[in-house]
Amino acid sequence: MSAAHAYEPAYANRVERMKASEIRELLKLLDKPGIISFAGGIPDPMLFPVEAAAEAYARALEESAATALQYSVSEGYAPLRGWIARHMAEQGVPATPENIVVTAGSQQGLDFLGKLLISHGDTVLTTTPTYLGALQAFSAYEPRYDAIRPEEGNRSPDSFSRSAAAAGGRVKFAYVVPDFANPTGQTLSLAARQNLLSLARDFNAPILEDAAYRDLRFEGEPLPSLQALDVAAMGSLEASRVAYLGTFSKTVAPGLRVAWVCASRAIIRRLVLIIQASELNVSVINQMVMERIASERHEVLVARARGHYRIKRDAMLAALQAHMPPGVTWTRPEGGLFVWATLPEGVDGAALLKRAITEAGVAFVPGGAFHPDGSGANTIRLSYSLPKPEAITEGIRRLASLI
Repeated sequence: MSAAHAYEPAYANRVERMKASEIRELLKLLDKPGIISFAGGIPDPMLFPVEAAAEAYARALEESAATALQYSVSEGYAPLRGWIARHMAEQGVPATPENIVVTAGSQQGLDFLGKLLISHGDTVLTTTPTYLGALQAFSAYEPRYDAIRPEEGNRSPDSFSRSAAAAGGRVKFAYVVPDFANPTGQTLSLAARQNLLSLARDFNAPILEDAAYRDLRFEGEPLPSLQALDVAAMGSLEASRVAYLGTFSKTVAPGLRVAWVCASRAIIRRLVLIIQASELNVSVINQMVMERIASERHEVLVARARGHYRIKRDAMLAALQAHMPPGVTWTRPEGGLFVWATLPEGVDGAALLKRAITEAGVAFVPGGAFHPDGSGANTIRLSYSLPKPEAITEGIRRLASLI
């Protein structure tokens, strides 16, 4: 049967808002020979704890196969939740295991929080640009987006509220990546974090704090998380409006799909209901393996990742400085996996990508994908996580020659 005659049902209205991830599509290029990819923020496999994982799987099956291969509670594996709670306490958030729910990656956490919080027509506040995966997760629930600029000072709460009401909803939450943000690599100052918390209190709305890159600081002094600041101000985690999304994907391995949400017990109880209605529980054996690796090697793995990615960050910044023509600017991240470049006016990132792939063998992500309103055509995201330093230098040289 031809594609023109293939059957399709009457889909839900929300399906029209679902779009393919430009990043996931670009990852297919990794299999093509000769392509230097700055596209996906993919952890370097050289850092994966292969031997430790193999040993942990063997021990889980040898010592407790009946647990490892069985259904389990939707909240997550209790020893892992205990480790996460202690990890959060070290960051100034006095969490208990009851404040933690384990998810299959932070992306699932974003999806579940979107499902929990967004009604049709509600407004989600985001920085511009913002993480493409978050836009994909939230858009299925049919919100509108409004821009916040924490470093510059926000509009009045009344202004946000009027815009939200005119669209038929209310401001439901703010979503931010405060540390080494995807896609810009930038970090919110302490003042900007306080501005965001003040705005959330004005709306009595939560903040979703995506902390995927928080541990990957190469230099500078760490700043307290939004959740730690809010807990200090409100007196307890139960009174905090911040839901913190943490993950092991960038520091241990993404393939195990183990992440978490830390929030008040009231929010966690609601998330557990969503998990029970969707996947029942995250893979128990993967959680057992992650708990063992985290307990025994987390600090070592984080330190190794910081040193490894700092070398690559330095190689990219040096190459940009050496090769990019006048009119191109870029961020200088203190950590994470990304540099955000702004091209001269009139240079379209999407059009440049097509030439870069065919003429230079270089891939990146056009910046427009990270803007809810489709702006940012002359911006691009460059990830230094996967290529070797010498490939980074050569890839930037090729890209600069096209620009």
